[in-house]
Amino acid sequence: MTQTQPPVQTIPAPQPAPEATLTGQPYEYRRNPLVEPDWTRFPGWRHVTRDQWENAQWQRVNCVKNIKQLRTVLGDTVDESFYADLEADQRALATMSMLVPPQMINTMVPFAPLTTEAFLADPIRRYMIPVASDRRTDWPSHPYASRDSLHEHDMWVAEGLTHRYPTKVLAELLSTCPQYCGHCTRMDLVGNSTPAVDKLKLTLKPVDRYDAHISYLKAHPGVRDVVVSGGDVANVPWRNLESYLMRLLEIETIRDIRLATKALMGLPQHWLQPDVVEGLERVARTAARRGVNLAIHTHVNHAQSITPLVAKAAQTALDVGVRDVRNQGVLMRGVNATSTDLLDLCFALQGEAGILPYYFYMCDMIPNAEHWRVPVWHAQQLQHDIMGYLPGYATPRIVCDVPFVGKRWVHMITEYDRERGISYWTKNYRTSIESADLEALSKRYAYYDPIDTLPAAGQQWWQTHRDD
Repeated sequence: MTQTQPPVQTIPAPQPAPEATLTGQPYEYRRNPLVEPDWTRFPGWRHVTRDQWENAQWQRVNCVKNIKQLRTVLGDTVDESFYADLEADQRALATMSMLVPPQMINTMVPFAPLTTEAFLADPIRRYMIPVASDRRTDWPSHPYASRDSLHEHDMWVAEGLTHRYPTKVLAELLSTCPQYCGHCTRMDLVGNSTPAVDKLKLTLKPVDRYDAHISYLKAHPGVRDVVVSGGDVANVPWRNLESYLMRLLEIETIRDIRLATKALMGLPQHWLQPDVVEGLERVARTAARRGVNLAIHTHVNHAQSITPLVAKAAQTALDVGVRDVRNQGVLMRGVNATSTDLLDLCFALQGEAGILPYYFYMCDMIPNAEHWRVPVWHAQQLQHDIMGYLPGYATPRIVCDVPFVGKRWVHMITEYDRERGISYWTKNYRTSIESADLEALSKRYAYYDPIDTLPAAGQQWWQTHRDD
């Protein structure tokens, strides 16, 4: 059945540079010093002081959790059509509940008049406050989309502990964040339930969950790398997080610890609190003394998000001994899926904030995310187009996180059916659920492009097979 498609950003085929540009460059670098946008431009924050703004507790208390609170912040700058669009999305389509810190809202339409049109077009708004008209109606979800598209829950070896790679584990300490991103890959577990998704729940008490993690790691010396995540570690009370990290540092076989926190960008005030800074320094000194690499991994998707407070939080972490602060962004249409957007972001990260551009993931195949996802060929073109501008060590890898395979550079493809948008990938290790699968290392694993980006023949094939 054919349905009307909404207007969305299309993905043009790569084109050679026009003759007129041969004397210049496809991308021209210009240094842009960081500026904290004026939050008092929002009617609801007209009287907020700098001391309030830079206070982590004020930021948390004043997070926007619903349409009523968003109205209070925006006042009459956005018309009723936007709120109706937002309500329609929350009623039927949203996989994540609304939770946006003031810090993040302040980076939306930062230096232009705030109008309905500007707010709708803003790249941060597009993924933090999605509306129904953003999403596709013909293919809102790929037929092979799933709530846990990477099968992380299937690979739990203890509650919240995913053993996916031979030498690495993911430790989900909790299921909440200071902010909820519309494209969250862990939308089956993280955040509050929505009409579209009844979330899974962690059932153990945190102390029992953490004990189970430590016991597993002590019993499996082949694991050397722990990504400590959630949710977001910024929502773990610092005393509890520090205790967990110190216990990891007591395990002789653990050599790398990475703290995953979007809050370094979305709530930098948290990482600037004296008790957090002092605690992070204790952990960093212990890690250095024991020869363990301690890093922070954050998640920034657009240059607008990089402000002086974000840079201060990153530099503070480095000053107290964290070895690296790295960024893992997500490629999304309408947000950052152009070479200019990616290079602007990488120069802001590396040059202005001291954050290393590390990965850009292709958006995962979760429900209601087709309007964000890009095809593999487009990701390959982006990798090509950003090469040569950044320092080599600060040039991010664009990766596809293939179900049951893991991260693969986008050019590591084995076979690619461009017409039907099916790519095939191989791997060189078994996950924790494949120990008895003799064919795991010889089979090919499929990944799927967004159907609306396919040629007409490919789209027609999927129409015919959509219920297979």
